[in-house]
Amino acid sequence: GWAGLEMLNILEVCAPYHGLNLTTLGPSNPDYWHLMVEAKKLAYSDLQAYNGDPLFVDVPLETLLDKSYAESLCSRIDMDRASEPSVKGGLDGGTIYLTTADRWGNMVSFIHSIFSVYGSGVTIPPYGMVLHNRGVAFSLDADSPNVVAPRKRPFHSIIAGFVMQNGEPLMTFGNMGGAVQPETHAQHMVNVIDHGMNIQMTTDAARFTHSQNSNRLSLEQNLYSLVGRSLEAKGHEVRSVNGGAVGGYQGILFTKDPNLPPPIYSQESIEEDHPVNGIYRGGSDHRKDGGAVGW
Repeated sequence: GWAGLEMLNILEVCAPYHGLNLTTLGPSNPDYWHLMVEAKKLAYSDLQAYNGDPLFVDVPLETLLDKSYAESLCSRIDMDRASEPSVKGGLDGGTIYLTTADRWGNMVSFIHSIFSVYGSGVTIPPYGMVLHNRGVAFSLDADSPNVVAPRKRPFHSIIAGFVMQNGEPLMTFGNMGGAVQPETHAQHMVNVIDHGMNIQMTTDAARFTHSQNSNRLSLEQNLYSLVGRSLEAKGHEVRSVNGGAVGGYQGILFTKDPNLPPPIYSQESIEEDHPVNGIYRGGSDHRKDGGAVGW
C-alpha cells in the first residue's frame, strides 16, 4: 500500500518541479502518462528494495513517505526519455475486492486473495477452505528484506483502499490485479482529486500498467490509440492491451449532508435510529464481474 502513497507524493511534488500540472495537462497529453509511469518506476523500485515483514525488517516508512524524499527523486525523471527501473521485481495473483457501507455510516474496504488460481490447491477437511500459496512470493536472495524465513510473512500485493477526510470516512475502493494495485490506486486518486471524476467515472477511464521486470508499458486500447506512439517516441516499450490487464475496481464515495443529524444506532427506540447523514455513491468496473448495488 505504501508504494501507492509514495507514487502520489512523487506526482504531487515532481509535477511542479518539471513545470507541469496534472489537472491542466489532462489524460489526453502524453506527458501526463509519461510522468505517471516514471513516478511508478521510482515507487516500485523502493517497494522491491525495502518491503518485507515489519516484524523481521525495518521498512523506513517515515522516510519513504516524506514529501522531501519524494522531492529528492524528481531529478531522476527525464520528461523526454523513459528510464530503466533501478530495482526490478513483481507479483502476479488472483484476488477479489468488495466494499460495503451501512445506514449508520460504517464503511468497509475488503480484499481477499489466495494468490494463484485455486491457491495451493490444498483444502482443510471438512471445511473445503482453500489455502493460499503466497509463500511463492518470498525471495531466495539473502540480502533481500523479503528473504524466506520461519514464521515470516511474504511480500504481498493486496491493498484495501480507505480514504479519510477530517478524521471521517470518505471513500473506500480497491483495484485488484496483483502488482498493478499501487499504480492503479494512484491513478484513481489522481482521477478523483485532480480531475474531479466521480466514483464510477474513475473506473470507466482508461488505465495503464507497467511491468517493473520487463519495463514494458501496457495501455488500454483507446489510450494506446491516443498517446501510444508519442510515448514510444520517448523510449517506452508500449503495447496495447484489453481491459483485463488493468485489474478490477470497486468503490464507494460518501457525501456528507451538514444539514442532517449524525446517524444513531438504537435498539431501544426506532424513532432515534436515524439513517446515515448523507449519500453513498457506488462504482463498479465494467472490465470484471461485479456491480454497484444499494437497498
